[in-house]
Amino acid sequence: MKVTFLGTGTSQGIPVIACDCNVCQSNDKHDKRLRSSILVEVNDKVIVIDSGPDFRQQMLRERVKKLDAILFTHEHKDHIAGLDDIRSFNWIYKKPMDIYAEERVLNALQLEYSYVFADDKYPGIPEMNLHTISEEPFFIDNICIVPIRAMHYRLPVLGFRINNMAYITDANYIPDFQFEKLKDLDVLILNALRKQPHISHFTLSEAIEVAQKINAHMTYFTHISHVMGYHHEVQKELPPRMALAYDGLTLQM
Repeated sequence: MKVTFLGTGTSQGIPVIACDCNVCQSNDKHDKRLRSSILVEVNDKVIVIDSGPDFRQQMLRERVKKLDAILFTHEHKDHIAGLDDIRSFNWIYKKPMDIYAEERVLNALQLEYSYVFADDKYPGIPEMNLHTISEEPFFIDNICIVPIRAMHYRLPVLGFRINNMAYITDANYIPDFQFEKLKDLDVLILNALRKQPHISHFTLSEAIEVAQKINAHMTYFTHISHVMGYHHEVQKELPPRMALAYDGLTLQM
């Protein structure tokens, strides 16, 4: 299995035009963060988790030529705004894109992209097959996907476990009964927005505490605000077997 970080950033935090932290102006590639998403390649299938506003740029940067499905963690704009750009894959492969999400999220997609689901369809619009999922495991061909319930303040969101990798973003609470699904991980990918408290995201210290509880072989933090600080400085503060992820980082498992 191969996992590529398409983006490790977030829309949260101080607007760039008002930012004086200088991270936004860093020349270090590790500080250049597009909106959070990962690409998972397993058993000849290519799956993306979330398609934010930077989806097209991420696909071009990573030279992605095949995409079989998109999983959605939740319906916030920074995680769904790039979905229109699946039309290129529709055109190449002459078939709809398989979309997997909870019913609430699928309803939000149908509102956001109402033209896709209109009775009188405009030529060339994106084509999608919608699949409703819950907290129960489901399959994409022979790949078992295990949803993991988390809370984004008051909004229920889903993380996903694929083989021995789990991805959880936009969360500030994971119910105790979900930790059984997170045993024996090779890789945990977990959101860590910043060092200061936030109403709906794990802080760095909170994410470290959760990661220590899960005790994966390796943990990577994602959904990182620029107010977190410079990548190379924050990395020095992390415990063993933990690291900040960065855009373009590829893991082979």
